[in-house]
Amino acid sequence: MPASALMNVMLAAARKAGRSLARDFGEVEQLQVSLKGPANFVSAADHRAEEILHAELTRARPGYGLLMEERGEEQGADRTHRWIVDPLDGTTNFLHAIPIFAVSIALEREGELVAGLIYNPVSQETFAAERGNGAYLNERRRLRVAARTELSASVIGTGIPHSGRPEHELFLKELPVLMDTAAGVRRFGAASLDLAWTAAGRLDGFWERNLRAWDVAAGIIILREAGGFVTDADGKDKMLETGSIVAGNEAIHRQLLKLVRTAAG
Repeated sequence: MPASALMNVMLAAARKAGRSLARDFGEVEQLQVSLKGPANFVSAADHRAEEILHAELTRARPGYGLLMEERGEEQGADRTHRWIVDPLDGTTNFLHAIPIFAVSIALEREGELVAGLIYNPVSQETFAAERGNGAYLNERRRLRVAARTELSASVIGTGIPHSGRPEHELFLKELPVLMDTAAGVRRFGAASLDLAWTAAGRLDGFWERNLRAWDVAAGIIILREAGGFVTDADGKDKMLETGSIVAGNEAIHRQLLKLVRTAAG
């Protein structure tokens, strides 16, 4: 996929933030032996990456608005465009020196997702898509969702809400249903990468609740451009508002959505 001017902006920003995170990740691995622990260091790493992304994206597209995990929403002079950014998706993994985390950048144009990029600085895998142009891994390999059509042969990704959060009890109803039906259920700890891996066919499907827009925006367009289907848990196109998401190829999405809705009662 020849990178467009827009994608070059996103790639440059993600890789610059990724270099900062990679350096900090090396330090976290050393801090694991400390009784004090690396939590404060990781918080600082998150902020450093966000500052880099903010600076790079606003320099390249100065009028665009932004929605970022730490800064919140910033209105731009150009009200038709908005970046949706997570500088470090998978903070708990990063904290424990688990190399499954990512920089996630999406762009909305007039309320519609038009581009997305997810970058893992450790594996140096870049999942990217622009609307109408397909989804790619490292700008070379075209991404396609898996072709399996039965949940009994499928591996499904998810996230586990913390105990006491609103969706925890509902998850405890959903999980046994999926475990009884699917070949396997996996929890990797970074929703953006779960969606990217679904787009790449590594996972056959994914569901989770209580997510934020920056967790899923890039993954939604990448998955759709890879031929996937994605809705919220009610089967609607309101994932950024509701925080729930169900994804897969057409057949797996349909079966997964039915099971999640049945479990919810």
